[in-house]
Amino acid sequence: MKSYKVVIWKLSINRSAKKPTYLVRWSVDGEPFHESHKTKALADRFRAKLLRAADKGEPFDTVTGLPDSLRGGRAALSFLDLALKYVDARWAEASAKQRDSMTDALATVVPVLVKPGRGRPAPEVLRRALRSYALPVPRRERERERPDEIASAVRWIEKASLPVGELQEITRVHELIDGLSRRLDGKPAATQTYRRRRAVVFNALEFAVELEHLTSNPLSRVRRKRGKRAVQEVDRRVVVNPRQARELLTALTYVGGYERASGRRLRAFFACLYYAAMRPGEALGLRRSDCTLPAKGWGRIELAETRPTAGKAWTDSGEAHDRRGLKQRAEGEVRIVPIPPPLVRLLRDHLKEFGTAEDGRLFSSERGNVIAASSYSRAWKQARELALMPHQVSSVLAFRPYDLRHAGVSQWLNSGVPAPEVAARAGHSVDVLLKIYAKCIDGQEQEMNDRIMQGLGEEDGPD
Repeated sequence: MKSYKVVIWKLSINRSAKKPTYLVRWSVDGEPFHESHKTKALADRFRAKLLRAADKGEPFDTVTGLPDSLRGGRAALSFLDLALKYVDARWAEASAKQRDSMTDALATVVPVLVKPGRGRPAPEVLRRALRSYALPVPRRERERERPDEIASAVRWIEKASLPVGELQEITRVHELIDGLSRRLDGKPAATQTYRRRRAVVFNALEFAVELEHLTSNPLSRVRRKRGKRAVQEVDRRVVVNPRQARELLTALTYVGGYERASGRRLRAFFACLYYAAMRPGEALGLRRSDCTLPAKGWGRIELAETRPTAGKAWTDSGEAHDRRGLKQRAEGEVRIVPIPPPLVRLLRDHLKEFGTAEDGRLFSSERGNVIAASSYSRAWKQARELALMPHQVSSVLAFRPYDLRHAGVSQWLNSGVPAPEVAARAGHSVDVLLKIYAKCIDGQEQEMNDRIMQGLGEEDGPD
């Protein structure tokens, strides 16, 4: 907004600093502004420019306090405006997961860079207004659907959001980073959460540099350590052995009873996670045309699509599951996974009993929809209670469906399959594979101990 109600005061001296500075103070529409200068001559020059603009009848911006002539004719871009422009530029090409992450990070930091004032909405209301209504592109056109408290919060942030240029002040950058590193309740955020959010905001500020609203990325000026960036190793306690895996798959046939068949409908789905080390989203996107299922012997699967759970707000289709290519692979690239006879038989039995969805997917709900994560997680919980001992049920053993993939990869490595081949089948790089599953390769400790003893020229035996 712009205003012609401008009051410019005389220079004042700030004597609180080691070296006194000269302050130019003025107000726009009743809102006070000031700018500090090291010398009186610089302060006089800037004040003269303000007076000249006011005499010419130039409008002053109510956010920056500056007339157009001192902003190069460019309207000040607020941090909220930058967030909206950035989301607009990235939305079409971003996956549903990326959209979710992008709006999460921006909804976290936009409320940080605001002018102080009355009427600030509650943190949870302000976050909901940004994340669910103001930032997502499809939701912006539905202003009439906004509850009163959301509409009020959006109006407040539109007025209070500071210009991006404020980030030239290092104190503002530190405020931004503090906002990134904390949860809504003020407690420290997880290191991975901080890194993910910081990456989004860094890219948004790079976008501001491209638009020439910043000369450089302010986040590049600050380094803050938040723990080591380490690959998360798999906890060997979650990994089931082949016998336990078979018992869990068998237990699924009892889940839901014979009539509902909810467990039987999911048995082959979970078998894909174990025998083919597939991610749940990859199994949900598996089609009959992707599978070679001979009557005997090994078959194979050509994975081409994944259906990760993302949420209806972030997908173009409005469905809870996104539709994407394989993780960390180029569009259209497939991953070939040979599958053992036990999985071939389970898939053939599944097709015989349940057929496929209309679009050819092997696994679907009774209504033909993509199976919700809550549904297969609930079935898995019941299968654990049926197949495992009580002390195992209360442990982390196969606690999540994803742990079946960990068990499958670990079994391949323990069977002596070379790491490059395991990585190719599982969709990992060799380096990441060995870091993630380093502690799940069974039997290596004794082998290494024997080698060390041989090197020492001694035998491991009684004294």
